[in-house]
Amino acid sequence: GGGTVTGYGLAAAQLKRFKESGLKLTICVEQVAASGGYMMCCVADKIVASPFAVLGSIGVIGEVPNFYERLKKEGIEFQTVTAGKFKRTLTPTKKITQEDINKQKDDLEGILRLFKAFVKKNRPSLDIDDVATGETWFGEDAMAKGLCDEIKTVDDVLSEYVDIGHNVYDVKYNPTPELNVGALSGLLPGTSAAGQRQRVGSGASVDGSGGVVRALTRLLLDNIIPVVREEIMAELDGQNSYKAGTTDDIRNRYMIQDPNDAKDTIRIE
Repeated sequence: GGGTVTGYGLAAAQLKRFKESGLKLTICVEQVAASGGYMMCCVADKIVASPFAVLGSIGVIGEVPNFYERLKKEGIEFQTVTAGKFKRTLTPTKKITQEDINKQKDDLEGILRLFKAFVKKNRPSLDIDDVATGETWFGEDAMAKGLCDEIKTVDDVLSEYVDIGHNVYDVKYNPTPELNVGALSGLLPGTSAAGQRQRVGSGASVDGSGGVVRALTRLLLDNIIPVVREEIMAELDGQNSYKAGTTDDIRNRYMIQDPNDAKDTIRIE
């Protein structure tokens, strides 16, 4: 599907890095590569589409709801102060003029020119004016227009690679989730403001998906255990001032003790 110009433009640029590194890039469209989706897949050396995949929609759209008349009816006037003639054109709260519409149209046409040039550069065989109409085409029709090179499913493509002796790998990127510290910020290391986010290990959260206990356990593992390990190793190497057998023995520093019974100890050993 489509989306923001900046988001899909960045994604397409990242895909181009594969080609610039000398790797052959085949992109399989299983369902939809429209608008920004086609901007991404057009950088491939080869585009394969399933029989009823949708490709195309090379165009640009901009829209915004406008509440000016309703606000006026309710006696509400919304003031926006700008510097620059076209700093604000189409907004939900101002009265839209024909000049605003014309400016927005010019902006969209400028983006479309960039879009068309990008697609043409990456697929020079395309009749860009024929396909850059905002229309979409299915499978065979898309191939007839030059939007893809072959009609197959992704399973067909992978099976063929296996049949000719290639290794096929499934690579996924799972970024480390962030913990929304919130009310715990004052208790956790390196945090101070409510709502501050801190990276923890995979799966830790306080939003109900992993539970508070799981999140705190991960924080303990990430922040306390490494310190304990470091000091223990320093003790073993004779680099720490805490001497075994004394009251400053490192084992005594990490010991849970009942103040009512000095003999009751649980040690980390």
